[in-house]
Amino acid sequence: MEKKSTKIAIIGAGVSGLIAAITLEKEGYSPTIYESTERIGGRVKTDIVDGYQLDHGFQVLLDAYPMAQKYLDYEALELQKFLPGAQVFHKGKSAIIGDPLRNLSLLFPTLTSGIGTFGDKFKVLKLNAMLKEKSLEGIFEEPETSTLEYLKSLHFSEEIIDQFFRPFFSGIFLEPNLATSSRMFQFVYKMFGAGLAILPKAGIGAIPNQLQQNLKATQFIFNCPVESCTDEKITLSDGKAAFFDYKIIATDASPLVPNLRKQHLDWHTSDTLYFTSKERTIDKPLIGLIADEEALINNIFYHTSLEMAQKGASELLSVTVVKNHDLSEYQLVQKVKEDLKKFCGITTDQYLKHYPIKRALPQLKDIRYTLMPSETRLTENVFLAGDYLLNGSLNAAMLSGEMAAKGVLEVLEKRN
Repeated sequence: MEKKSTKIAIIGAGVSGLIAAITLEKEGYSPTIYESTERIGGRVKTDIVDGYQLDHGFQVLLDAYPMAQKYLDYEALELQKFLPGAQVFHKGKSAIIGDPLRNLSLLFPTLTSGIGTFGDKFKVLKLNAMLKEKSLEGIFEEPETSTLEYLKSLHFSEEIIDQFFRPFFSGIFLEPNLATSSRMFQFVYKMFGAGLAILPKAGIGAIPNQLQQNLKATQFIFNCPVESCTDEKITLSDGKAAFFDYKIIATDASPLVPNLRKQHLDWHTSDTLYFTSKERTIDKPLIGLIADEEALINNIFYHTSLEMAQKGASELLSVTVVKNHDLSEYQLVQKVKEDLKKFCGITTDQYLKHYPIKRALPQLKDIRYTLMPSETRLTENVFLAGDYLLNGSLNAAMLSGEMAAKGVLEVLEKRN
């Protein structure tokens, strides 16, 4: 089959779909991407609101992700680095805890923080050393338990679990109970140990924007939701049909494919709210963790502690909520402001925006690191991509996109 005449559709212009398109273009194909919204990015987007740069949810990139290193031009993204630590708010006090081996300025605050026992600090060093030796594939072959059970098995004190591990990893896993797989904990912990948490100067949305700039032969069709996908055709929400030789579904496939409708995918939800304030309570680029059990808010971050492409006149604060609630937007804003005052001593000025994120991260069991291209094949001509196939990370989104495209390429090679 001639490359130019081979018609390949990708459903979804998130990170997986963009990587699939890049992989296909490299081999001389010109795919078409159908996107239900007005722009690329999927869950990875940045808005400008009242002159402030707001990411859709508090997100960071871990620069040690192998797939990010492969596909992103870090220098062009002008990456801004977080300090490897956190400021913990607990019972009206705050303390800094961090990795002094990677940033010496965190040594004294960590030693005098009062968070965790001396034994805990020794166990952290031991965990660092152990995970440094493990391969990523090795981590995902381990027996699976919850993150909480895993931490308890390493004999960490309840104090350090509740005051550091729980709020820190709840903000990453977007669930408050550390029920997420121990494989995921080890993977993320290893990535933090091997590099830094970073944000592009123009916000997290700069990542898909850069990927799109690498595409030269891909056609984008926006505001075009897909209703269903079969071997024969794609049916759009307006009832029209589009015919393609191959399709890659780079989004949750269960609503689109008839025989997958029973395989419903569950998602963690979260809320991110943005406020302005006159001053920063946390001066350095550190995440703030709220370790009080009765608090609704989980973590905070002053985005203005980093260089930003677009800065408003005041300090910009994001607040993340991972606990379930049934509050209206107005009630949530009031509760968040109360929590900020009560637990962190923070008074905000202007409320900017609320992002209720219904599909923040897929809830997954038996997670994996990678898969074979052939494993992405659903039917004769339909392939799947998306982090839900592996684990909830940007690395997995990229890897699955690449593997789905390689799955198509393998079939084409055989047919030719």
